[in-house]
Amino acid sequence: MNGMRKNGFWDSFKNSHFIKILLIGFLILLLQIPIYQIRGVIEEREQTREDAVKEVTEKWGRSQSLIGPCIIVPYINRAGQPAGSRQYKPNIEYATFLPEDLKISGKLDSRLLYRGIYEIPVYSTSIEMTGSFARPDFSEWTVDPNDVLWGRAYLSMRVTDAWAMTKSPKLLWNNRQLDFLPSAGEYGKNTEGVHVSLEDDLNGENFNFSFSLELNGSVEAFFVPFGRDTEVHISSDWNSPSFQGTWLPKNRKVDSDGFEATWNIPFLSRNYAQKWLSSADMENDIMQSKFGVEMISPVDHYRMSQRSVKYQILFLVLTFATLWLFEVLAKIRVHPVQYLLIGVGMCLFYLLELSLAEHFGFIRSYIIASAAIIVLVTSYSAAVLKTSKRAIIVGLVVTLLYIYLYVLLMIEDYALLAGSIGLFVTLAAIMFLTRKVDWYSLTDVIVAGSQSDEKLP
Repeated sequence: MNGMRKNGFWDSFKNSHFIKILLIGFLILLLQIPIYQIRGVIEEREQTREDAVKEVTEKWGRSQSLIGPCIIVPYINRAGQPAGSRQYKPNIEYATFLPEDLKISGKLDSRLLYRGIYEIPVYSTSIEMTGSFARPDFSEWTVDPNDVLWGRAYLSMRVTDAWAMTKSPKLLWNNRQLDFLPSAGEYGKNTEGVHVSLEDDLNGENFNFSFSLELNGSVEAFFVPFGRDTEVHISSDWNSPSFQGTWLPKNRKVDSDGFEATWNIPFLSRNYAQKWLSSADMENDIMQSKFGVEMISPVDHYRMSQRSVKYQILFLVLTFATLWLFEVLAKIRVHPVQYLLIGVGMCLFYLLELSLAEHFGFIRSYIIASAAIIVLVTSYSAAVLKTSKRAIIVGLVVTLLYIYLYVLLMIEDYALLAGSIGLFVTLAAIMFLTRKVDWYSLTDVIVAGSQSDEKLP
C-alpha cells in the first residue's frame, strides 16, 4: 500500500503543470552556467584580438594624433627674485603661440595586416600643413622684453608615434627651408614629435609655413584646431569610417570607394586661447579638442556576439514555452532532460556564431550557426513531440527567434523599441493560445493525487 501511495503521488507530481513550470525555470537558471562560460570565451577571444592589434600596430605605427604646429619661446621668469641678489638662478619658462590660420590635408591609404586569424586596419599617409604665424607678442604679460630668449625659440610639432615617420620632413618658413630635429622640443611632458629651431627666423611680423609629414598609423587619425581658423580635409579609400571627437565634419561623403571629410573650426569654438604661458596647464583642454576619424570594421563580430548573448534568456524562455504549450494543449509529456538537451543546443549557437565569425565574417556565420541549431532542434523535436507537424512548428518558432535577433543586432539604435514590441507580441500570443485552459484543473492534479493516496486502506 505504501508503494501504491508513493506511485500515486509521484504520478500526480509528474502530471502537475505548475511543478513543470517551476522545473523549466530551474533549467533556465541551470543553463546560465554554460552561458557564463561562453561569455568568458567571447571576452578571452576579444582580448586575444586586442593583443594581436597591439603587436602589429607597435611595429607599423599606432593611432596618430597630430598636435601643432606652434611656436615655443623661452623667457626668464624673475618673479620672487631677491632684490640685488647675485646668486639668483634664472627660472626658465615658456610661452606658446598658435598659428593665425592652419590648413591640413591628407589622404589615408588603407590596408589590412594580419596576425593569425585577425585583421588590423592600418594606413600610410602624407599630411600637408600650411598656414601662417604672427610675430610672438609678450606685451600682454609682465615679461621684460630683455628676458625673452628669442635665440632659443622653436616651432614644435607633436606626433603620437613619431618613430612611424617614413621620411624626414622639411619646413618651408617664409620661403626658407629648414630641417626638423627629433622630439617636439624641450618644453612639456609630451615630447614625441619633431621641432625646428627658429633662432634667426623670427625677424618680421608674419611668417608663412608649410611642411608635410609622411607617416604610418593604424585605426585612428586625430587632429587639433590650433589655428585661429582651422580647416582639415581628409580622404581615404576606407569605406566604413567613424568620425570622432569634439567636432563632426562640416562636409562628408562616404561611399563604396572610400570617404572624404572636411572640418572648418574657428578658434572661438575651442576652450583655450591663441597663446599662453607655461604656468597655465592647457594639456587637458588640448586633448579634449581632438577630432578625426576612426577606421572601424563594418561589423565587429565580438561586439555582436556579446549583444547576441544578452537575449539568450528570451530564446530559452520562448522555446521552452512552445514545448510546454504542446504539453498543455496536445497532452504530450516532455521530459526535463529533453528540455535540457534542447536548451544546451540553443546555448551552443553562441559558441558556433563566434568561432565561425572569426573565419567567415559575422553575417555568414550567423546564418550558418542559426541554420544548424534550427535543424538540430527541429529534428530532435520530431522525436520528442511524436509528429513532424509539431516539430515544424517548434522549428518555425526558433527560426522566427533568430530572424528577430538578427534584426535587433542590425538596428542597434532601435533595439529597445523592437525588443519591447517583440515581448508584447509574444506575451499576447501565449495569452491567446492558453485563453481556454482551466489553470485550476492543471494545478490541482497534485492535490487530487495526494488526497486519493490518503483514502487508500
